[in-house]
Amino acid sequence: MSFDPTAVPDVVAAWRRHNGALADVVRAADPDTPVATCPEWTLRQLARHVGRGDRWAATMVARKVDAPIDPRSVPDGKPPGDGEAAAPWLTAGVDLLVEAVADVGPDTPIWTFTGPQPAAWWLRRRLHEALVHSADAAMAVGAPFEVAPEVAADGVSEWLTLVAARPPAEQPLLPGRATMHLHATDEGLGAAGEWTVRPDGDRVVWEPGHAKGSVAVRGPAADLLLVLTRRLPADRVTLFGDAAVLDTWLARTDF
Repeated sequence: MSFDPTAVPDVVAAWRRHNGALADVVRAADPDTPVATCPEWTLRQLARHVGRGDRWAATMVARKVDAPIDPRSVPDGKPPGDGEAAAPWLTAGVDLLVEAVADVGPDTPIWTFTGPQPAAWWLRRRLHEALVHSADAAMAVGAPFEVAPEVAADGVSEWLTLVAARPPAEQPLLPGRATMHLHATDEGLGAAGEWTVRPDGDRVVWEPGHAKGSVAVRGPAADLLLVLTRRLPADRVTLFGDAAVLDTWLARTDF
């Protein structure tokens, strides 16, 4: 598939695909199934987290907020008790945010984790939230997980952007002056499948493209994304150079 992260129709289509995959698991599985990649959560709690988060984003967009609101305050923030009813509740959250963005205009500034951004920013954020949590749900029930390389690669870019925007951590995310190069091995991604992360004062910055790093991390884009978000162990990817750099990064991006 082709995927343009700046095109609202592409983002919404991919979001519906992964939100729907999560809803399918929720519909079919025991809601008390534990989710190992989200410790102490069950599928019911995972569904509530995703569906409430979509409604939270939709409410903030609709209100054109310049500061976050309490997610617990959003209307209809809890899913029905059984999976058959919870599944359409999950997918309805997509419609609410899509409609809110269309109503206010995709370029209208809204509060985000990275400062004021166009309302359409939230569509991409919720796509990648659904993407990673659909992987959580699939792993919880032993179901296959599939994602297009272009979408997974954009998930890596989006995750790095969120990490780079966070306030400085107590400990540097990269030890010393170390740098980290990520390389997706899927064919056809080009510069969209390579990332270099480096220190910038007490924060980190990243840029696309090829460069030498203290550690090079190679693997399919989907595996890179799931390793970076701590859904898969680091041995799912291939490392060249100082493996401790990736270990430190993973230990200090546990949020």
